[in-house]
Amino acid sequence: MQAISKAELSFSAPERAVRGGSGQHVVVGGDQKSGDGAGIEGKGSKVRATLRARLGEDIYTSWFNALEFDEFDGKTVKVSVPVTFLRKWIQSHYIDELLTCCKTEFKTAERVEVSVRQPGAGPARVATPQIEPLKSTRETNAEPRAMSGFEPVRMPVIRPVAGRTSVDGFEGSPLDPHHTFENFVVGASNRMAHAGAIQVAETVLTDSPAFNPLYLYSSVGLGKTHLLQAIAWDVKRRAPNAQVLYLTAERFRYQFVEALRAQDPLSFKEKFRSINVLLIDDLEFMQGEKTEQEFDHIINALLDGGRQVVVASARHPAQIERLNERMRSRLQRGLVAEIGGFDYELRMRVLDQRLAEKKAADPSFELSREVIEILASRLTESGRELEGAVNRLYLTWQHMHAPITPDIAETVVRDLFQGVEPRRIKIEDILRIISRHFGVSKGDLLSQRRHRSVVWPRQIGMYLAKQLTHRSLPEIGRRFGNRDHTTVLHAIRKIETVIAGDVGLRDEIDELKKLLSH
Repeated sequence: MQAISKAELSFSAPERAVRGGSGQHVVVGGDQKSGDGAGIEGKGSKVRATLRARLGEDIYTSWFNALEFDEFDGKTVKVSVPVTFLRKWIQSHYIDELLTCCKTEFKTAERVEVSVRQPGAGPARVATPQIEPLKSTRETNAEPRAMSGFEPVRMPVIRPVAGRTSVDGFEGSPLDPHHTFENFVVGASNRMAHAGAIQVAETVLTDSPAFNPLYLYSSVGLGKTHLLQAIAWDVKRRAPNAQVLYLTAERFRYQFVEALRAQDPLSFKEKFRSINVLLIDDLEFMQGEKTEQEFDHIINALLDGGRQVVVASARHPAQIERLNERMRSRLQRGLVAEIGGFDYELRMRVLDQRLAEKKAADPSFELSREVIEILASRLTESGRELEGAVNRLYLTWQHMHAPITPDIAETVVRDLFQGVEPRRIKIEDILRIISRHFGVSKGDLLSQRRHRSVVWPRQIGMYLAKQLTHRSLPEIGRRFGNRDHTTVLHAIRKIETVIAGDVGLRDEIDELKKLLSH
């Protein structure tokens, strides 16, 4: 029997190249048999199972999930992966383990040869057509995602270009091209949220949608925005004509206010009628009585019409006081999933992923295991600071053209380490967050207005200024509209008194502190 590699199978039958051979080995995805009666794909599956057992699930899914067994000539087991980085990584870190596992099935194997598959010569086990992502004119060579598994590290060769969703001329918020499912690193703290997001993306346009609505919540920088945008990218990849709209709460509010100013709120409502999927980010910033009412009407109309709604927030629906009971109940009707903080293992895998992305663009960039471990043990707050650390070290390496030592790493990312040099909070930051959170303009906060809708946010702002800055009472008073220091002291004492007996206010202020610290 003549040997045919999987790369050759990607051509039509008349174009297949035919190799001479002894007819002792299989090459067509297990359909043809070797001399001992077992297909290479069958043996390859057993080797993969052995690898999974020896190396563990995380390492296997990170580096061997896309491994394909192509050919065995009696001495050399030929395998392939989709990208150069995976080939180099396996050759430098796992080639001995791979050979040992291969010998359990390929008894006479002496070596393993790892190559990079040509585009179009993907795994024979999965046949999924590639659909162009949103506003992308280039095809992706990323491996199709398995429907049932979680994949912590995937290496797409070409990412979708940046873009926005839009419906009937209504432009959504920007989509980050890095925020795809392939780039999302899965761990214990985000597994349920990730699974829910994937199921929504895969079933939203079918007769049996998964969860509606899907509600994700977490602290800043843990991946909820990533998952929302990944849903948008994936749905548009699967169905380019689908009506998908991704909006931050601030953009929703801005567009609605503009419609009110133009005395045309009806046209704002009409834009949502044709939507298949609406994704709302940062729900906690949906401020303003009329805006909240309009949001309620639109969400209820979409859910009643069977349209998919996905919402992300820093809080559980039950903790967002501005939601009415009906809306709070509806948002909890589907799946509510929390994304927790990253443990050490997940931080290591996030760093490995970010390093792999840099190496895909520049294979000469390296970070030692010691440096990665330093980052993982010291940067514990969010995925954003992990990514920021890798970016800083990459920029430093580009300028130095020398290996990144642990000392250099400590110096470059010192301001990211919690407790070493915390972020300096300014009164201007407090005014901005208070204004956005309470829906009060900065001008009103600094004015002499004494309506409770202005006085209460102003007092909370003064309290936060005393708690989070080193400013004196007179300085805080000057920055809050030239007020006397006794006014500031009164505000601080009042907030402290209310907090003592009001758990809701205490939680609200804790949330404001989190927003200010990121």
